[in-house]
Formats: sequence, C-alpha cells, structure tokens
Amino acid sequence: MITQIVTLAGVLIGALTSYFSVTMAERSKHRRALATRWDERKLNTYIEYAACVKEVADASKFARLAAAGSEEFDHFIASMNEGERKRSALFEALVLLASAPVVSAAHEVNVVVWDMEKRAREHEPPPVRGNLHERLNKYHEKARQDLGINEEAWRIP
Repeated sequence: MITQIVTLAGVLIGALTSYFSVTMAERSKHRRALATRWDERKLNTYIEYAACVKEVADASKFARLAAAGSEEFDHFIASMNEGERKRSALFEALVLLASAPVVSAAHEVNVVVWDMEKRAREHEPPPVRGNLHERLNKYHEKARQDLGINEEAWRIP
C-alpha cells in the first residue's frame, strides 16, 4: 500500500511540475508576443510621425518661397495645415506609446515645426535657432533607445 501511495505521489508531483512548467513557458511566450506587437506599433508610429514632420516642414518651406497671396502659396498653406492636423494626431499616438524621453524629444520637434509654420504664414525667413534636423536627430536617437536598438545592431561590420 505504501508503494502505491509513493507512486501516486510521484505521478501527482510529476503532473504538477509539468503543468507549471508549460504554464510558465506559455506566459513567457505570450509576454514576448505582446512586447513584439507593441514594439511594432511604436516603430510605425515613430516613423509616421517623423515622415509627417518632414512633410509639414517641406510645405512650410515651399509656402515661404511662394509669392504671398498667390494660388501656389495658398496650396502650400493648405497642405501645411493638413499635415499639421495629421502630425497632431500622430503625436497623440506617440504620447500613448512612447517613453518619456521620446515624448520630450518629439515635443521639441513640435516647437520648431510650429515656429516654421508661423513664419511660413507670415512670409518670414526661416528660424536661425531651433534647427529641425538637430531636433529630429535627437528624436531618432531617443526612439532607438526606447526600442532597444543599440548602435552595434545597425552598424555594418
């Protein structure tokens, strides 16, 4: 009788061990899948935001170069306004998905873009300070850090 109890206890312990190890492995797999999915969404949002910023910056530059009050000027201002609406929505998505340093860097980009838009509407020369390229480079750096992409990962040996 004791042999049967020991055998039954061994089977029970083996079954519980198997159950817990499979459960832990599945949970880990699920967490990795969720992390990958969120990283993909973050990456897409980061890329879309940067592309939209460049579209708005280009439209503001072309509006500044067009003759004030011309049809071409109005077209570029309308394009800039549409891009600004899109950029604003993308920034909101970015705020929800990104880490604080990325959001801070994106906000610095926003400030420069708003200045560029204001200057385009008023036909003023481009800003001397607040270089958009510097701000975008900082944004890219923070986004790479947030995604866990280090320099060695993207360098070609």
